[in-house]
Amino acid sequence: MSGRRSAVVRGRSRPAERVFAYGAAVGLLGDLLFGDPRRGHPVAAFGRAATAVERRLWRDHRGWGALHTLVCAGGAAGIAALAARGVRDHRTASVALTAATTWAVVGGTSLGREARAIGAALTAGDVERARERLPHLCGRDPQALDGQQIARAVVESVAENTSDAVVGALVWGAVAGVSGLAGFRAVNTLDAMVGHLSPRYRRFGWASARLDDVVGGPGARLTAVLAGALAGGVGGDPGAALRAVRRDARKHPSPNAGPVEASFAGALGVRLGGTLAYGGRVEHRPVLNGEGRPVGTADIERAVRLSRRVTGAALAVCVAGRFGYGLAQRALRRGAGRRGRG
Repeated sequence: MSGRRSAVVRGRSRPAERVFAYGAAVGLLGDLLFGDPRRGHPVAAFGRAATAVERRLWRDHRGWGALHTLVCAGGAAGIAALAARGVRDHRTASVALTAATTWAVVGGTSLGREARAIGAALTAGDVERARERLPHLCGRDPQALDGQQIARAVVESVAENTSDAVVGALVWGAVAGVSGLAGFRAVNTLDAMVGHLSPRYRRFGWASARLDDVVGGPGARLTAVLAGALAGGVGGDPGAALRAVRRDARKHPSPNAGPVEASFAGALGVRLGGTLAYGGRVEHRPVLNGEGRPVGTADIERAVRLSRRVTGAALAVCVAGRFGYGLAQRALRRGAGRRGRG
């Protein structure tokens, strides 16, 4: 009986690793080829559901906000887990589910398209067009920004969203499969919806913001490491990226955006940070990589290329990590089995 059980465990563990590897790769390929769906995006559907839950639960209180986070993020992860359980005995269906979920939760291609569209407008000298498109990429107030400030905002958004929209999801997919993919994107979406410091959400959104800081941490650190390591591919300096992270990352108000933006700044040889405006309020953020030059329009394309390279490397790292964890598990089980027989 124990031998048959061990065979079943071994049979399930290896496909689980391959399911993530094949599914994540196909999902990223789907994103590369098709980008986000123009209609019926699952993340948009989640946003509508979260808004409906908010209408019922909103109180100016952290506890009610925590309940909102639990219902929405926990519900998304739970539904995904049930779906994965339903197809776990069918490898092709499991790969398809993982691929579809990966495609739904990552947004690297749409990120690059929006950034390049703004870059094209700036190259053509059409600053007004660039201002019109900027809200598609980030929450800055664009009207007071000149061309250089818009370019800086785009590079910062590409850096941060490489972590939030791609790498973080892959990390949690490697850890927890489909439920990790869906749960991470749900938390990240909730943070964007209610995690800001407006009067309405200062307390209600506290739990979403803190949970996003926690679950986003591993992906942000991996993004920062990979951006620095791959800097040479876009004409940058890995050493400058490392110095910028060590010197400046902790100055940023976000524990996750800080390392990512500092690494991109050093890798591209530019200065990020400074004064910016969100939702009618002005923030004066520390400068990241002060030894760099001001961001230019051409740096938008370099940032997108770096983001693409980081995405490919992150997939390789997460797949390798998933297989490595599986090998370690099997080694521990074999050791326990030998001790038990002894």
